[in-house]
Amino acid sequence: MLNDLTNSQRDRQNILNNRYAIEKVEEHLALGGIAYQDTVVFTKQQLVSLFEISESTIEKYLTNHAEELKTNGYTVLRGQALKDFLNTTGGVVIDYGSKTTALGIFTFRAALNIAMLLTESDRARLIRSRILDIVIEVVAERSGGHTKYINQRDCEYLPSTYHEVSYRKVFTDALNSYLDMGKIKYAIYTNKIYQLVFKENAQEYSQILNLKSKDKVRDTLYAEVLKAIASVENGLAEDMKIKSAQLGRKLQPSELDELINFAANNHYLKPIIDDARTKMASRDLGFRDALHQKLEAYIQTVPETDFEKFLGEASRSLEEQLADPEILAVFKRLKDR
Repeated sequence: MLNDLTNSQRDRQNILNNRYAIEKVEEHLALGGIAYQDTVVFTKQQLVSLFEISESTIEKYLTNHAEELKTNGYTVLRGQALKDFLNTTGGVVIDYGSKTTALGIFTFRAALNIAMLLTESDRARLIRSRILDIVIEVVAERSGGHTKYINQRDCEYLPSTYHEVSYRKVFTDALNSYLDMGKIKYAIYTNKIYQLVFKENAQEYSQILNLKSKDKVRDTLYAEVLKAIASVENGLAEDMKIKSAQLGRKLQPSELDELINFAANNHYLKPIIDDARTKMASRDLGFRDALHQKLEAYIQTVPETDFEKFLGEASRSLEEQLADPEILAVFKRLKDR
């Protein structure tokens, strides 16, 4: 996220999808604009003045980044919509005569989009710098200062971790019963499952997230990743049981490795594993500024729904969730199954 915003549409969109950051930016930057339909908009001429650039420069970006800017609120008013706008603004827009047939307007979000794109404007560069500062502040503030455990603010985290612990026991019991290998097998095959799901072992993952020796990897995993791990663990446990019964003995490590290779190419598991990789790679870059190089091909823009999930009013710290009687009731029902 701290890279040059002018070069990365994904990084720009990650910021623009974070409405909490955009609200704080609007409050602190006070860029002006025109009040219109309970929001603030800017005309092209206002942005020309704000960024101290030429109109042709704005037109260049409107041409080269048309879809991106439309997605973030740029629109062209015509006909009745244009008349309503000119009437509503009460003569504020003075650069357009009565013969104007079309007028492009930028929402605040679209104006910030332009600021993130402009390489010709020193004012835009200063605004980009302030935007990045505010985004970091907002994420830290709304996550309680602990982005390492931002995954736990998802209301799906607790049920997912509970289920994963259950399937983890099924898997470790299977290792104990069906694999002919010393106690080191638990660490070795935990890493092999991690590598199957997100292409990294525990040490690699810990280094990327800068985890301390006392930090547990699974405490930092998103609900979707925990579900993928649980699916693999449960499936492998059953496969080991069946294979061991067929052979009439415990499996050798090479035989379990064959089962793992088969699972890695299982078409039924592929959608859940691909989803876990996409969620981990995209969210960790967007929220934790952590790049999983082995998952770089899976990185996507963080959707607005994820900002609501992890930073919104419905998201709560793990301590707050555990203090909720309704959450505790859910766990009691899970335990009693």
